[in-house]
Amino acid sequence: MTKKPLTGAELNQLAAGLNQMSRNLWWCWNQEAQDLFYKLSPRGWQNMFHNPVAVLREVSEYELRVHLQEPGFADNVRTVLNEFDAYLKDAGTWAHKHAPQLHKNPVAYFSAEFGFHESLPISAGGLGILAGDHAKSASDLGLGFVGVGLFYREGYFQQSIDSNNWQTEFYNPVHPENVPLEPVLKADGTRLVCTVEIGMNAVDFQVWRVNVGRVPVYLLDTNLPQNEQHFRDLTTRVYGGDSTTRIMQEILLGVGGVRLLRTLGIEPSTFHMNEGHAAFLTLELIREKMAAGKNFTEAQALTKKECLFTTHTPVEAGHDRFSADLMNYAMQRYLSLLPVKFDEIVALGRVEAGNAQELFCMTVLALKLSRAANGVSELHGQISREMWQHLYNVPVEKVPIGHITNGIHLMGWMKGSVRQFWRKKLSDNSNGEAKLFREKFGNDWAAAINHADFWEKMTNPEFVSDEELWALRYKLRRELIEFARRKLLLQNQRLTQGDYIRFDHLLNPDALTIGFARRFATYKRAPLIFQQFENIVKLCHDKQRPVQFIFAGKAHPRDNDGKRFIQQIIHLSKHSELAGNLVFLENYDIHVARQMVAGCDIWLNNPRRPLEASGTSGMKASCHGCLGFSIMDGWWREGYDGTNGFSIGVDSHSSDVEEQDRVDSANLYQTLTEQVVPMFFSRDSQGIPREWLKRIRRSMATLVPQFTTDRMVKEYANKFYLTK
Repeated sequence: MTKKPLTGAELNQLAAGLNQMSRNLWWCWNQEAQDLFYKLSPRGWQNMFHNPVAVLREVSEYELRVHLQEPGFADNVRTVLNEFDAYLKDAGTWAHKHAPQLHKNPVAYFSAEFGFHESLPISAGGLGILAGDHAKSASDLGLGFVGVGLFYREGYFQQSIDSNNWQTEFYNPVHPENVPLEPVLKADGTRLVCTVEIGMNAVDFQVWRVNVGRVPVYLLDTNLPQNEQHFRDLTTRVYGGDSTTRIMQEILLGVGGVRLLRTLGIEPSTFHMNEGHAAFLTLELIREKMAAGKNFTEAQALTKKECLFTTHTPVEAGHDRFSADLMNYAMQRYLSLLPVKFDEIVALGRVEAGNAQELFCMTVLALKLSRAANGVSELHGQISREMWQHLYNVPVEKVPIGHITNGIHLMGWMKGSVRQFWRKKLSDNSNGEAKLFREKFGNDWAAAINHADFWEKMTNPEFVSDEELWALRYKLRRELIEFARRKLLLQNQRLTQGDYIRFDHLLNPDALTIGFARRFATYKRAPLIFQQFENIVKLCHDKQRPVQFIFAGKAHPRDNDGKRFIQQIIHLSKHSELAGNLVFLENYDIHVARQMVAGCDIWLNNPRRPLEASGTSGMKASCHGCLGFSIMDGWWREGYDGTNGFSIGVDSHSSDVEEQDRVDSANLYQTLTEQVVPMFFSRDSQGIPREWLKRIRRSMATLVPQFTTDRMVKEYANKFYLTK
């Protein structure tokens, strides 16, 4: 029977629902929602960074209404919108049961960057990705939580490689009307504008709201006509400019962020500082308390009860430090509001309060004025206690810095192909295991997916056969290789027809594919594996057991050593015997990361221990059946058990850097040739690598449910948010 056409009111309701949903990042971890926007404009979805706001601006109102008259599409839209509405209104979340008090007095989470999705490029790396995943899981858990950050109108740089294989940077403006955020307005419909003192000026800032499921994240923006140009430019780029720009950005984030929350009527129970960039919020809390009649000592004590600090940096040079002169210059007008001597303020950021030669350190300020502090892995907590022992003057083991190991937002990182694979398996009524699973968890697989029981079921050979799992891995590897071919075509200019044919044969879908993608900080040692160059060439050219490498990543614009690493790898990919077996993908972002962690067989991680505070990219690989291959640093030394991936060396390191690099290079090659390659290519009579798949199952069962932000946020709540 033909369905009746939708009425005008019904069409308007569905169109309005799609527009509302497009401006809530919930869609970025819901495959069915993404599919709706893809169907409206497949090419637009691909070319506009998978951005539903841009897609809906591309599709006219009339075209959208025509699409909605198609019954199947309208039914899909209605189903997804009902799911979205149910998600927002769910009163049975974890936090409703375990942390209801945080709904009235939420956690205020301050971060200089948030990495949510490739359509909103305002993050430089892992710190921002972690912050974005933290917010997504806070939403899933129904936690009382609000984020505070900065809106960078040119975001982080876009990467291009020039004719000398040298990284160059360019910036594209981020237009608010084209991305999933909305202006914060006053009751009369006009823009909300707040003010913060920077230098000798009162600087105005407007505010944008990013809806992350149930969680609001507010981004501060000084690009207003009433501000002087150099203040308008404060929120141009992520970590752009010199120390003067940096300190002014941090005043805006910390002081301005607190003032915004007060203006909005939000009274946080905890101010959580994600790294030291936001530490000036402590001065604003002190100022408020002194204005209410408390003395400086009392105000510090009360502020300390409200604050929590997470450090991510195991290197002394990585902590923001400012001279007293710069502090005085950047905060002169603001400090006039604090009835405290300048020297007493500066002393809060010094280990030795009376040492006039010591620079003001944002981490020291945060540590002194927080009731609790933590690193982001067990080893990083230990390193942090050693690093800051002199601040507390107690034995290392008594330094009050703990740890909560990072995680990932699982639904946000799981590739669509993998989601569809598990959903299909779970809906199989002929499978008894699937029926038992549904009886236990119901149909809410998005919630169940964070539980260990889910992955124990998923990895049971009676539920998913080796043949099915191996076919999935082949599908993901093929998808990555074809993605890489498309990107490499775009990276090259003036192509001939022969070039297209050549690129379509680049990389081998049957080869062991090793991935390396992250910031090209020098301590991450991207080229380490090529120290064994001749041996690696032999591995790659073995026709019976071929190996290939896919690299991606950005070096900081001022990090020439990191750029040289990129140049070296690209040169090898074009002008050495590794050509065809090694590629470098330009312009690394969240989308490239998602393709790589899904399609690679091995995720290579070889930082110079103990400089990887945690690392999360390997966590994203595990749920796709990509095995970790890592130095025993950060999270890997907690997750690795000898059966769920591969380690490079042992749980220790030399204090001599050159010796450490030499030993790690030798261990990397030895493990690769003696364990990884033989196991991958050891096939039975049916062509299935049974031992390799056993290791994949073990990796999924032991790593995936443990290293999630679902677990991490609950841990923050139980350890810190719900206690004083």
